[in-house]
Amino acid sequence: MLKVERLTKAYEAAGHRLTVLRDVSFELEAGATLAIVGPSGSGKTTLLGLCAGLDQPSEGTVELAGEPIGRLSEDARALVRNAHVGFVFQNFQLVPTLTALENVLVPVELRGQGGAAAEEEACGLLARVGLGERRDHYPVQLSGGEQQRVALARAFMNRPKILFCDEPTGNLDGDTAHAMADLIFRLNEERGTTLVLVTHDLELARRCRRILRLKAGAVASDETV
Repeated sequence: MLKVERLTKAYEAAGHRLTVLRDVSFELEAGATLAIVGPSGSGKTTLLGLCAGLDQPSEGTVELAGEPIGRLSEDARALVRNAHVGFVFQNFQLVPTLTALENVLVPVELRGQGGAAAEEEACGLLARVGLGERRDHYPVQLSGGEQQRVALARAFMNRPKILFCDEPTGNLDGDTAHAMADLIFRLNEERGTTLVLVTHDLELARRCRRILRLKAGAVASDETV
C-alpha cells in the first residue's frame, strides 16, 4: 500500500542546506497500522506529507497504492489522494462556511459523485461518530472534539485505502482524545484501511502494530508492537 525508499527532504535557506529527512525507507502492507513518533523537529510531519504526496522529496521515491507519486504533477497527485487517501489533521481543517454534513461530503463532491446516496452515507458516518443530530451545525457551533469527529467522518467518506493522521488528538482533552482514538481504530478496522499515524502520544502509538521512531530526520528504530 505504501513503499518509501531512501527518502530525503532538504531545503535551501540563506545559502545553507537544511536536511529535515535523510534516507528513510519502509513498506506497509494493506491493512497495516503504523505510528511515526519522535521529538519535535525530527521530521514526522514532513515524512507524512511526502508519503501522502502533499510535497515532493529531494531524493528517493514514494509509491502510494501502487502509484509512483514522485513523478506525477500536482494535479495528478491530487487525483491519487482523492481516490485513495483520507486525512485527519490536528487542527481539523474543516471549511467554516459549510455545515458538518457538507464538510463530510467534500471528498465526493470533488469527484462529482454527490447526490442522495452520498448524502445518506455521509449522514450514516456522522451518526457513527455520534453527530447524527449535529449535521446542520457549522464548525463554529461545534466543540473541538466534535469538529475532529466531523473530520474523521469526512476522511472515511471516500472509502480510503490509506488514512493519514497528523496528531489527531493533539488539540483534545484527555477523555475526548481517548474517545477519538477509539473511533479511529474502530473505523479503521471495520473498513480494512491502512493507517499511518503521527503522534507524540506513546500510549496512542502503542495501539498500532508497528512504531517507526525518527531522530534528527533519520530512522532511529522500526519495531513491531
